[in-house]
Amino acid sequence: MKLETVEVYSYASNNAVLKLSGRSFPGSLIQGDSLNILVSEITEAKVAIEAGDSEEAKEILINVLELLNERLNVYVEALKAHNLKLPYAENKA
Repeated sequence: MKLETVEVYSYASNNAVLKLSGRSFPGSLIQGDSLNILVSEITEAKVAIEAGDSEEAKEILINVLELLNERLNVYVEALKAHNLKLPYAENKA
């Protein structure tokens, strides 16, 4: 383990935005349990697709997309609050 100073841009519950030294842009911290939920959901969608249940897969993927969009929104708002540019071009769709 290495102790290091990080810059924290958001302490949002289960969705911290922080920047490690040496990195150009902040990242979004995903807690282990939240990461496990995302992987489990995607795995369920894959199983549903393989079983031919596209409606079930669609519902699961919509849920995962909502979770990831919430995370992205926190990230974007944290960077904007600190007058930082995004590390990517914003989608206009």
